[in-house]
Amino acid sequence: MNILIETIDHDKQRYPTVGDWQIDAEKDTILIRVSKIGNWRYELLVGIHELVEVLLCLDRGITDEQVTAFDVEYEKKRSKDSHAEPGDDPHAPYRAEHFFATNLERLLSAELGVSWIDYEKAIDWFVIRG
Repeated sequence: MNILIETIDHDKQRYPTVGDWQIDAEKDTILIRVSKIGNWRYELLVGIHELVEVLLCLDRGITDEQVTAFDVEYEKKRSKDSHAEPGDDPHAPYRAEHFFATNLERLLSAELGVSWIDYEKAIDWFVIRG
């Protein structure tokens, strides 16, 4: 299996998110796209979150089509003042996997000396900006 994590301009994301993953079964590849945030530590945290989430989903039979469909619908219905992530929603098909990935992301942020509050503010800016 190949795993590719790349940073891209935020406006190139498939929908308003800073991290997105897809599985290309033909190429036996997991592709993770992280928005260019301007801070390598923040980009790393997003990428690691996505990697952990996709691997858990893959292990548990949750497809990228299920996750993407849920995320796209969630973003369509998002209120302008909401900062919640789709994976936090009780109806998300990958909620447990998202929570586990977030826990590891928090641990890594502490190890890197990244303020979780500042990190979340930076992420929110990109998501709200859409």
